[in-house]
Amino acid sequence: MAWGNSSAWMEFVFLAYPSPPELHVLLFLGVSLVYTLAITGNVLVVVAIQTEARLHTPMYYFLGSLSGVEICYTAVVVPHILANVLQSEKTITLLGCATQMVFFIGLGSADCLLLAAMAYDRYVAIRHPLQYPLIITLTLSVRLIAASVVIGLFLSLQLVAFIFSLPFCQVRGIEHFFCDVPPVMCLVCSESHIHERSVLVAATLAIAVPFFLITTSYAFIVATVLTIHSAAGRHRAVSTCCSHLAVVLLQYGCCAFMYLRPSSSYHPKQDPFISLVYTLGTPLLNPLIYTLRNSEMKGAIGRALTRNCLSQNS
Repeated sequence: MAWGNSSAWMEFVFLAYPSPPELHVLLFLGVSLVYTLAITGNVLVVVAIQTEARLHTPMYYFLGSLSGVEICYTAVVVPHILANVLQSEKTITLLGCATQMVFFIGLGSADCLLLAAMAYDRYVAIRHPLQYPLIITLTLSVRLIAASVVIGLFLSLQLVAFIFSLPFCQVRGIEHFFCDVPPVMCLVCSESHIHERSVLVAATLAIAVPFFLITTSYAFIVATVLTIHSAAGRHRAVSTCCSHLAVVLLQYGCCAFMYLRPSSSYHPKQDPFISLVYTLGTPLLNPLIYTLRNSEMKGAIGRALTRNCLSQNS
C-alpha cells in the first residue's frame, strides 16, 4: 500500500490475543510482572554505573548503554500490548505501526551493534592489555555507542520504508501482538517471494555483520588465551568474556530464529508468543547474566538500593 493511497485503510487489527477474557487477565498479569522485573533490573544497572565512580570505565559504559537501549526497546511495544489487552478493539494506525516497527527493529539492531562493540572492547583488553587505556578511551566508547544507535535506527528506517511501500492485500489483521516484520510481510500480496528475499537479505546483513565482528574478536581472544601459560591467567581472561558470550548467544539465537527465515514459514499461532517471550526475556535475563558473575556490579547495585532506602526513610 503506497502512503498516498492509504486513506481507505488506516488501521491494523492484532489477532494474536487469546479470546477468553480469563486468558486476557493472565496475559496482562504475566506480561506486567516480567516487564516490571526487566525494567527494574536494567534501571538498577544504569543507576549503579552512573553513581559508582569506579564503574566509570568503557566496559561499564557499554553495559549501561545496553541496558538503556533495552529499556527503550521494551517500552516501544510492551505498554501498547498491555493497553490492547484491556481494550475490546486491539488496533494500531498505519503510521503508528510503521513508527513502532522502526524503533523496535532499530533498537534491536543497536543491541546487536553494541554487543559487537563490547566484543571489541574485550578483544583489546585481553589481546593488548597494556595499550587498553590508550585504545579504548571514554571518547571512543561514547562514539561507538552513539554510532550503534544511529546506524541501527537508520537501517531500520530504510527497511520499514521499503516494507510499507509494498502493496498489501485487503486484510487488516496482523497475527501478532505488535508490528513486527514477519507478520506484516505476510500481508504483502504482490510478488511476495521477491519482497521476502529483499527483506531477508536486509535482515541477514543487519544481523550477520555484527555477528561476524563478534566471532572475529573472539577468534583473536581464543588465540590469545591459548598463549597464556598460567591457569589463573587463562581463567581470568575467560571469565571476563563469559557473561558477554552468554548474552550474545541468547540475542543472536533468538534473532536468527525470528528473522533469518522466509515469512512463508511464519506460524501465526506459535510465533507471536515466541516473539513475546524473546522481547521480554532478553531484557530480563541480560542484567541477571551480567550481575551474577560480576562482584563489582552486585556491590554497586546493593549500594544503590541502600542509598535509595536511606533517602526514603529520611
